[in-house]
Amino acid sequence: MSPRGRKRKAEAAVVAVAEKREKLANGGEGMEEATVVIEHCTSRVYGRNAAALSQALRLEAPELPVKVNPTKPRRGSFEVTLLRPDGSSAELWTGIKKGPPRKLKFPEPQEVVEELKKYLS
Repeated sequence: MSPRGRKRKAEAAVVAVAEKREKLANGGEGMEEATVVIEHCTSRVYGRNAAALSQALRLEAPELPVKVNPTKPRRGSFEVTLLRPDGSSAELWTGIKKGPPRKLKFPEPQEVVEELKKYLS
């Protein structure tokens, strides 16, 4: 006989992740400006790419705060999200479903900057 609790636990984990994202988006209830959030796995390769990307974003839009991994990141993740003051969010880049090879998971910083400009204008 198969165990009964596993499926419910997996569904609960998915719901918990969604709730965490909503809390993150709504966490700054008095948020008056947009914020860029970079979520990346904690391996070295991901960290180097996130650092280069955050530096490019800060140079291009110094008025926007850039947060790197405000919550525990998911395994193998690399996402860049724009959180708007009204509580909505726009995904600038996701590398979760990309690859192999691994280098496809990481965007060129200019691609993300161009996408950010589209959402800000």
